[in-house]
Amino acid sequence: MLQNINSSYFIKLIYTFVDEKQKLKLVKCNKSMQTNLDISIINYKYFSGRYIIYESNRIGKEYNGYDDILIYEGEYLKGERNGKGKEYEYGKLRFEGEYLNGKKNGKVKEYFLGKLIFEGEYLNDKEWIGTRYNLDGGILYELNNNINGEGKEYNSFGNLEFEGKYLNGKRNGKGKEYDFNGKLMFEGEYRYDKKWNGKGYDSFGNIIYELKDGKGIIKEYNNLGKLEFEVEYLNGERIGKGKEFWNDGKLRFEGVYLNGKRNGKGKEYYADGKLIFEGEYLYDYMLKGKYYLKGKLEYEGEYLYNRKWNGKGYDENNNIIYELINGTGKVKEYDDDGKIKFEGEYLNGKRNGKGKEYFDNGKLRFEGEYLNGKRNGKGKEYYYSGDLVFEGEYLNDNRVWITFIN
Repeated sequence: MLQNINSSYFIKLIYTFVDEKQKLKLVKCNKSMQTNLDISIINYKYFSGRYIIYESNRIGKEYNGYDDILIYEGEYLKGERNGKGKEYEYGKLRFEGEYLNGKKNGKVKEYFLGKLIFEGEYLNDKEWIGTRYNLDGGILYELNNNINGEGKEYNSFGNLEFEGKYLNGKRNGKGKEYDFNGKLMFEGEYRYDKKWNGKGYDSFGNIIYELKDGKGIIKEYNNLGKLEFEVEYLNGERIGKGKEFWNDGKLRFEGVYLNGKRNGKGKEYYADGKLIFEGEYLYDYMLKGKYYLKGKLEYEGEYLYNRKWNGKGYDENNNIIYELINGTGKVKEYDDDGKIKFEGEYLNGKRNGKGKEYFDNGKLRFEGEYLNGKRNGKGKEYYYSGDLVFEGEYLNDNRVWITFIN
């Protein structure tokens, strides 16, 4: 832990390699730290769970703050991974490659139990070009998102999902889609990743729909061969009335689509068939309506990006227990079983100010201060049994563990 590091040396390192323009005085922080130094937020955020020791201006090593295990070594820029680096898991190499602005970008290699499982290129933390292997060294799939011409896509188990033509990395031209068991799901033409002309099949090989110029009433199945959507298509996208289903065939949503997303009136259901929400949607977000828990009204009003915004909250006896105006007020949140999980203050539709969190047994889980939906400031955290786990300062949902030694 940091207590084992010479504090004057550690502070000197921070002062030496922190960009002077990014130095900030933290208002809410550990008192011993506040009296010792001004420090950049970029470096400070690593202290709540992990920390960096710089060997030079660009080179550093990152450790798990709880048990001092090395998790990364490589190049940094302004507190973020930039350049070449290596990641470790339980002391073994897990990844080596290039980073940009904290994300994996460029040539990489991934390992598991000491064996190579991927080699290629990443773009914004995602596989872009390369080959994934199984533990025996066999090829699971090959990937090229820059492809122009013939290509193939595979799922994480190495099963073929698509084969056909591409243009600038998108399905464009003739192609075939398969489910998890290798059965044909669709055969026809694509236009910029959209199904355009062709036929869809069920798991028995029967034709269940046909698309012409991106138009038709179709059924979409997931990779397990389960019906997922039944909806109208226009210009290769969901438009008009449609339905979504759970894997067991029960109704999940029914309503109106526009540009491939929920737009307009609709109803959403739990897996047990009970109503979750009825009202209006805008680009897949709830806009205005009623929200239910275990069949009883929990909230009625307006939403902003799925956050409760202007409306009223109700208890199980249909009594009003809170009211929100522009996302501000005192609220209560419940889980899907109707058990309270949070009560406290909201600002702009997020937890801000004092609040409490609860376990499903009703016992207190956390009490303290929030900022922008996260634990920030003073707080107390408890075990499921009710015993105290931690008391002190939080930053971005993480405990602040810093102790400086004179």
